[in-house]
Amino acid sequence: MRLNEYPYPSRRRVVLAANGAVTTSQPLAAAAGLRMLQAGGNAVDAAVATAIASTVVEPTANGIGGDAFALVWHAGELSALNGSGVWPAAAEPRALLDAGARDVPELGWPSVTVPGAPAAWRDLHRRFGRLPFEQLIGPALEYAEQGFPVSPVVAHHWQLAAQRFLSSGDAALAGWAETFAPQGQVPRAGQLFQAPGHAATLRRLREAGVDDFYTGQLAEAIIAHARATGGWLRSDDLAQHHSEWVEPIDSTYRGHQIWQVPPNCPGVTTLLGLSILEGFDLGSTVHGSADSWHLQIEALKLAFEDVLPALADPRHVRVPVESWLTPEHISSRRALIGEQARSPGLEGMLRGGTVYLCTADRDGMMVSYIQSNFMGFGSGVVVPGYGIAMQNRAACFSLQRDQPNSAEPLKRPRHTIMPGFITRDGEPIGPIGVMGGMMQPQGQLQVVSSLLDHGLNVQAALDAPRFRLLGGKQVAVEPEVAPAVLEALRRRGHEVQVASNDSGFGRGQLIWRLPQGAYAVATEPRADGGVYAW
Repeated sequence: MRLNEYPYPSRRRVVLAANGAVTTSQPLAAAAGLRMLQAGGNAVDAAVATAIASTVVEPTANGIGGDAFALVWHAGELSALNGSGVWPAAAEPRALLDAGARDVPELGWPSVTVPGAPAAWRDLHRRFGRLPFEQLIGPALEYAEQGFPVSPVVAHHWQLAAQRFLSSGDAALAGWAETFAPQGQVPRAGQLFQAPGHAATLRRLREAGVDDFYTGQLAEAIIAHARATGGWLRSDDLAQHHSEWVEPIDSTYRGHQIWQVPPNCPGVTTLLGLSILEGFDLGSTVHGSADSWHLQIEALKLAFEDVLPALADPRHVRVPVESWLTPEHISSRRALIGEQARSPGLEGMLRGGTVYLCTADRDGMMVSYIQSNFMGFGSGVVVPGYGIAMQNRAACFSLQRDQPNSAEPLKRPRHTIMPGFITRDGEPIGPIGVMGGMMQPQGQLQVVSSLLDHGLNVQAALDAPRFRLLGGKQVAVEPEVAPAVLEALRRRGHEVQVASNDSGFGRGQLIWRLPQGAYAVATEPRADGGVYAW
C-alpha cells in the first residue's frame, strides 16, 4: 500500500493513528466511539457505542430493531458473531400466498424478523468489553435527547423515505410518521432533530439492560403494538432470540487471507469471486481499466450464480460453502471466463440500507461490524412512543416451496450484510466493509483488488469508481468512469449504464494496520463519512 500516491483526485487523505481509530458513515456516530477509546475503552466498546449512536443519527439505514454481524480480532484470534433473527413462530407463508403475494411484502408486519442488534451489542460487550455497558449508551442518548444536526446524505435518504411511508394507509406504520416526520415534516440537512421515543428506549436499555428488549418492558411494548396492528411477533419469539458465535470462513488472495462470517451472510460470494480471480494477473492490468473490470465482473457473475440460489439459514438447510471453495470447483468456474460477457440468470440483487463501521485500539484489537434495518427504514413499523424501527429482513425470503431460502417460521432469511477482515500469515491487517444490499460482495471484491492487485492506499481504494451488476449482461458504472473504458466494456458485450453516485454503489470503511502497529484509516466519500483517530 502506497500512502503517498493518489491515482484519483483525492476527496480525502489517509488518516494515520497510533492509539486507535473509528470510521463509519456518520461523523457523530464515529465521535461516540472515539469517546469510548479516550475513556479507556477498547475497540469493542468503541464499536458498540458507535453502533448504538448510529441508530439515532443515521436512522435511514439502521435502527434498534435491526440485525448485526461482527468480526473481532483479539489476542491472535478472529471471532465471528451472527446477530440475525428469525421469522416469528406464528408467521404464515400460506396466508401471503393465498392473498396473492408472490414475495414477502417489503413493508408491514409480515416483513419483520426478530431484531438481533441489541443482543449483539450485549454479547460483544460481555465477551470483550471493558467499560460499563451503560457508558456505551451515553453518546446516543445525548443525541436523542438534546438533538443532533442531520447530515446531508442522511437528510437526502430521509426525504426519499417520506414519499414511501407517509402515503401508507397501514395502521402498523403510523408510528413512522410520529417518530420520523412529526407534523408531517422530515428534517433537512443541518436541522436539529430530537428523538424522544428513541431516547426513552435508550434510557430503558441503560437502566434495565438489553435483556429488557427481549423479556421486559420494551418487549411488552413491541408485542402490544404487534397484537394491536396484526403482527405475528409474540413474546416467545423475542425471549428465545440469541446471538450465535460462529467460525469465520476465509480464502487466500495474493498472499492474504480474506475473512467473512459464514451463511446466512453472503460473504462467501466475495471469497469465491476472489478465488476465481486468483488465477488471473490483475496486477498487470491498469487499475479501473476494461481489462481489469471485465475479469472482476465475470468472476462475480459466476460467484453469484453459485451462491444466490443456495444462500440460506444453515441450521435448516445445507449451504455448500466448502464445495464452492475447493480448487476443483474454482478452476472449473474460472475456465468459463472468456473475452466476451456472459449472461447469467441473476435474481435477488436486493438494494440495501445499512451502516458499516470499524474500530481499532492501541492494543491491536480490531472490529469489523455491520448493522442494518434493510431497505432504509426497514418495515416501516415503528413502536409508538419508543422509536423502535423494525427491520424487514423477511423480504429476503422466497415464497416458493422447497427452496433453500423458502420462508418458514423460526428460520433466518438469507442476508445481504457482511463484515470482512484481512490477515496475512496469521497477523492482522484490518477490517473492511462496503455496505449496500447485494452490492456488498461486489464492493468488497473491488476494494480488495484495488488494495492487493494495484497497491492503492486505503482512501484511494474507497475513492475509486465502482461498477455494479444489474442482471444478465447489464452493468451500472459511476459517472467518473472514462468513456474509453465504457466503450471497451461494450465491445466485450457488457451492457453498460452510467448511473449517479448515489445509485447503490455502496459505502465502505477501512482500517489497515501498518508494520509498526499504527493504523491507516479511510472513510467512504459517497456518505457523510467520518474518521476519528487518536
